[in-house]
Amino acid sequence: MTDLFIGLDAGSSVCKAAVFDRTGRMIAVRSERTPLARSESGRVEADPAVAWRAACRVIAEASAAAAGEGQIAGIGIAGAMVGAWVVGHDGNPVFPGMNWEDNRAQGLIDRMTAARPDLFSEIFKISGAAMQQGCTLPLTAALLEQEPAAMERARAVVSYKDWLRFKLTGELAADSSEAAVAPGDAVTQTRSDTLIELFGLTPHADLFPRVLPSAAIAGHVTAEAAAATGLPEGLPVATGSGDVIANVIGAGGLRPGAITGLLGTTCIMGLCTDRPVFEPLDVGVLFSLPERHWFRAMVNVAGTLNLDWAADLLCPDIAMQPDLFTRLTAMAESQPVGAHGVVYLPYLSESGIIAPVNDAAARASFAGLSPIHGRESLIRSVFEGVVFSIADLCDLLSAPTDAPILLTGGGGRNAIWCAMIAEVTGRQVIVPEGSEFGAKGAAFLAATALGSFATVVEASAVAATGGQTYEPRGNDREAWRAARSRYAEARDRMLDL
Repeated sequence: MTDLFIGLDAGSSVCKAAVFDRTGRMIAVRSERTPLARSESGRVEADPAVAWRAACRVIAEASAAAAGEGQIAGIGIAGAMVGAWVVGHDGNPVFPGMNWEDNRAQGLIDRMTAARPDLFSEIFKISGAAMQQGCTLPLTAALLEQEPAAMERARAVVSYKDWLRFKLTGELAADSSEAAVAPGDAVTQTRSDTLIELFGLTPHADLFPRVLPSAAIAGHVTAEAAAATGLPEGLPVATGSGDVIANVIGAGGLRPGAITGLLGTTCIMGLCTDRPVFEPLDVGVLFSLPERHWFRAMVNVAGTLNLDWAADLLCPDIAMQPDLFTRLTAMAESQPVGAHGVVYLPYLSESGIIAPVNDAAARASFAGLSPIHGRESLIRSVFEGVVFSIADLCDLLSAPTDAPILLTGGGGRNAIWCAMIAEVTGRQVIVPEGSEFGAKGAAFLAATALGSFATVVEASAVAATGGQTYEPRGNDREAWRAARSRYAEARDRMLDL
C-alpha cells in the first residue's frame, strides 16, 4: 500500500491535520479553531487541554477521510513558535500555554535593559534574532520570578508543538528551530549556555529538554494517544519544527537564494541561505532550517489581521457575509493607486514590529484622511499598506535581484494582493500549487525521518511545484512611487527614523 504521512499544523488560532502521499498530493485535511484568551494585562494564553482535544479530533477526522488511499506511515508536527508550555512532573500542564504574544516578561526585560542598555544587541549577536517578550527564555525567567511555588512542579518548558508531541508519545524534546530562537545560538542551531546564563536560568537549565533534528523520530504513539486519535499504537512521530520552518519546507523554499513569504495573520518575508546571515544587525529573525540551512526573515507581526480588523470596523454590514473578501477586493479595485492619498501603517499587533526596525511600541494608523474619503479608500489603503510593509521587508534581505517570491498564506490566494506585491517589489510572485504548506512541511519531515526522502532538501523540492505566477508589469509606476513615498514618510514619523 502507499505510504501516507500526516502533518499536524498547530497555529495560534487554528489546528489543522492534513494527509499527504510522497508526491505531495494532499488527500485530506481537517481543521478546528483554537481561540486564544487575551487579558487586559497582556497575557495571551491557550488552554492545553482544548489544544490537545482539537489535535485529536482533526487527526482522527483527516485519517478517516484518507482511509482506503494508503496506510498512515508516520506523523510530523509544526506549531506556533516560542512562548512557554510548562509541563509538570505529573505530565499535566502547570499553567495555560503561553503564546509568543504574551507580555508577562516585559517587566523583567525592562529591568534587564535598564541595567544593560545593549541587552537586545548582545542577544542578537548570538541568536541573530530581535528577541520578543514572548520568547521562551524571558517567559521562563519571569515565571520563576512571579510563580515560584507553581514552578516547583515544573518538569519542562517547551513550545506548542512539543506539548502536542509529548501528548502523542510521552517523550519530551525540542527541535533546533525552536532551540535557536528561544533565544539560542544561530550558528550552532541549538541552545546557548551564554543566553541561558544571561536570563539567570543556569540553575534551571534542566527545564529545557533534549534537542533533536526536525527530521528525526522523536517517539511513537502511545496506547492512550492511539485511543484518543485513532492512530495506530507505535506509529512513528517525527520531531517536527516551528510553523515558519515547516512552511518554508512545504512551499519548496529550502534552497539557498529562495525567498519565501507568508502573508497570513503574521507577515514574514525571508531568504534561505547556506550560512548564518546576521546583517542588518538588530533587525528580524535568523531561523534555523534543517541540514545547516538558515532562513533570514523580516517580520511585520500583523499581516492579513489588518484586513480582518478593517472589515470588522469599516464594513460591519458585510463582515459576516461568505463573500466578504470578494467584496473587499472589489472595493480596493474601485480605487486608484494611492487610495486618494490615504496611507495606512499596518502595525496592528500588540507586539509592535521587528522589521524594518525592532519597535514594540509601533502601532497601526491611518494618515491623510479628509471628508472626501469613504470606506473604499480606507480599504484600498489597508491593502496597499500591507504591500508597502512587504516591500520594506524584502529591501532588508540580501536576495538575488531576480529571485521570485514564493508566497503562501491566506493573502496569497488574493489576486489583487499578489499583483500589488509584484508591482511594488519588482519581483515575480509565485503562489505554489496547493495549500496547507505548514502541514505539508511537517508531513514531509516525517517522510524524511522514515526514509522516503534522503534529505529534507530533497523533500522540499518535491513538496511544492508550479502554481500561479504574477509578473511586475510596470503599470502606474509613477503613482506607485508616489504612494510608497507617502507611506515611507508616515512610517518614518511613526518609528522616529
